[in-house]
Amino acid sequence: MNWNPGAFEIRELVPEQDVPVFHPWFDLEYANYWDMAGMSRQEVLAFYKAQQASSREWAWVGTQHGQICFLLECYDPQHHAIAGHYEVQPGDIGMHFFVAPATEKRRGYTLDVMRHVMHYLFHQVGARRVVVEPDSRNDKVRAINRKAGFAEVGLIALKTKQAMLSIATRPAFEATLSLSGNTKMSHYPVPSAQQHLRHLEPEIWKHVNRHLVAKAIAEFSHEQILTPAHSDAPHDARHAEHDDSLQAYVLVSDDGQTQYQYLARPMMLRHWHVSEPSVTRISNGQTLDPDALSFIIDFKDTLAIPADKLPVYLDEISSTLYGAAYKRCHQSLDSKALLHADYQQIEAAMTEGHPGFVANNGRIGFNVFDYESYTPETGSRFTLVWLAVHRAHAHFASLSTLEYDSFVRSELGSQQVTDYRSQLQAQGLDPDDYLFMPTHQWQWFNRLSIAFAADIAQRNIVYLGIGQDMYQAQQSIRTYFNHTDHDKCYVKTSLSILNMGFMRGLSPYYMAGTPAINEWLKQLIGNDPFLRQNGFDILQEVASIGYTNRYYEAALKKDSPYKKMLSVLWRESPAAKVQKTERLMTMASLLHRDRDGQALLPLMIEQSGLSGGEWLSRYFDAFLVPVVHCFYAYELVFMPHGENLIMVMDHSNVPQRCIMKDIAEESAILDQDFDIPEHIARLKVSVPEDYKILGIFIDIFDGVFRHMSDILHSSGCCSEEQFWMLAALSVKRYQQAHPALADKFARYDFFADDFRHSCLNRLQLKNNLQMVDLSDTAGSLTMAENLPNPVARFRALSVAELEASNLMPQPEPA
Repeated sequence: MNWNPGAFEIRELVPEQDVPVFHPWFDLEYANYWDMAGMSRQEVLAFYKAQQASSREWAWVGTQHGQICFLLECYDPQHHAIAGHYEVQPGDIGMHFFVAPATEKRRGYTLDVMRHVMHYLFHQVGARRVVVEPDSRNDKVRAINRKAGFAEVGLIALKTKQAMLSIATRPAFEATLSLSGNTKMSHYPVPSAQQHLRHLEPEIWKHVNRHLVAKAIAEFSHEQILTPAHSDAPHDARHAEHDDSLQAYVLVSDDGQTQYQYLARPMMLRHWHVSEPSVTRISNGQTLDPDALSFIIDFKDTLAIPADKLPVYLDEISSTLYGAAYKRCHQSLDSKALLHADYQQIEAAMTEGHPGFVANNGRIGFNVFDYESYTPETGSRFTLVWLAVHRAHAHFASLSTLEYDSFVRSELGSQQVTDYRSQLQAQGLDPDDYLFMPTHQWQWFNRLSIAFAADIAQRNIVYLGIGQDMYQAQQSIRTYFNHTDHDKCYVKTSLSILNMGFMRGLSPYYMAGTPAINEWLKQLIGNDPFLRQNGFDILQEVASIGYTNRYYEAALKKDSPYKKMLSVLWRESPAAKVQKTERLMTMASLLHRDRDGQALLPLMIEQSGLSGGEWLSRYFDAFLVPVVHCFYAYELVFMPHGENLIMVMDHSNVPQRCIMKDIAEESAILDQDFDIPEHIARLKVSVPEDYKILGIFIDIFDGVFRHMSDILHSSGCCSEEQFWMLAALSVKRYQQAHPALADKFARYDFFADDFRHSCLNRLQLKNNLQMVDLSDTAGSLTMAENLPNPVARFRALSVAELEASNLMPQPEPA
């Protein structure tokens, strides 16, 4: 019979009251793995008194109908023997539980207790992950753990046992509830969201709103949407930076009733350094704290957001503020600590995302629990859902050196592939008719299982289960790093959340050509002596699967997010590309400030032992010059913003070389005469002549360098003039060494007086559901007035003259 447990309750263990109840359990035969057999009642009482007095261990009892039915112990893994066997994360909780002896046959009872315990830890205690280490011989408990969503990480040797270290995330646990049909959770505690919202407190909210309003003022003014006016109004010096170059400005709302007064410094590239502490909102004579939602409403006519898109944009602003508050509350590593952090710690620590976008953390579709489980800044680790998709509707593509069977076995393991094939056979299906592919848990339970219900019912899609490997979301939120095996591939999947102007899908059509494009570009770059000498490399997207939903294909002739809901690509890991003396950093980290405002970049330069100018010269040679060479030699352009670049640094944080990622979707050959194989013809893109070099001017100068120069100038590390002079010098040296490309240098002038200003926020404000028509990206762009080129002033100077210039940094005295 199935046993219905009714209502459970959990309360704190009271040793004097509770030990007499459960002490006799420890001498029963099934308790041999608990390791407390033979202990006297006084010894057990002393043990739990000591445990309750500890700040690193906790104990509760579970009751039913007033009777104790299980014992729950938890501990901080950071202060436990298992800390030496895995990388402990904030929010990890170690757990043991012991179930009372049965007085009647109760099928499924222990699993029910486990589910109750897990739900309590995730939703009441606030655990991010639950960690267990059962004796490796305890097959019954290990089986229950797996049913509750635990992934077995591996065997570890503890003092008293050979244990199977296992970890469960909230999404993995809740996925098992969905599969079991036990989703109502009527006998489980009602989830408390309060611990998930503790970052939404007044002081943090004021801070993130002030930051976002200052950013909105700067970026909307940069794009000439807003026009700051000089102000004679006095400013309270207590709320301003101590910088004599700051001037007073004012913006007046559309209705004329509200003013925004602030101090700012205009910089090159029409950049604005806005002093956050100085921003004041004055409405109807009342001085108020800046409020980002009110700011958008105050200027909604000037921003020209279509009426049907305005609520969506406000939703994205709210989500951006929510994320900023979370990061500020939970940021555990300051900039100084990041100097020694590993690549994934740095990925999770980033706070700004794309620096030019005001609403840059939309993630519309995630709830608060999804946010904690799947966003990069939480550092959470999760498993993926694996599906079998019918070959009649799916396409596998890979590098020429790979084939499906061996590749999928390398990612899943031979035993898992065998198990999945057996699942299909048990349903009367031929495994050879299917491809195995992962997808994001959120995507499966929130989108695919409903939108693709017909395909599931017709067995064109078969759910196989939760994978064993643990992943962490990267700053590109739909790309995941494999934490279980660092040498395995990154996985990138469709994720149908609205984020920064796009529904984040993956086109099955694009997936079909992705590996071939990567293979061709890898060969092109590898055969180039200059790029090889400078260590420039790409992370190849080695394999892909795209699934086509025939209903949406038949119904929709134009491009649509509904056609991009089920695809995956695998990207090689950078782990094998670095030496033991090197480390990886996202280039976005060069723009990072911690919650106290300390920028990471000046600390990196200080640690390197180089002057600011020397460090920048190394950086420009590692990043700017190879990208410039790709453009002039092949008219090959990338999307080289901070999230798409991995910097390889030495142990002193000196740049060595860079690795480009996100290749197939964001690369193009602009030379229409370049000979490209027919099967990758989509790599060749036609754009107007004066748009071609914008891949450097907009994506690098405007998207990265103007923010870097502000950080370095504000920190006193390097003046704005010196920054751009060093950028000019690095390219002058390159051009001097490559006279064969002189015609290209003249045709696409790096030192032109100005260049077109393609605006990111204007695009998002115009259509925040789909910023760009991918079939005509150039035609989708929105322009402001041309931007003055900050390196134009150096056009007439030779390399020797620039090197001799008094702007050239002098080495620090030994």
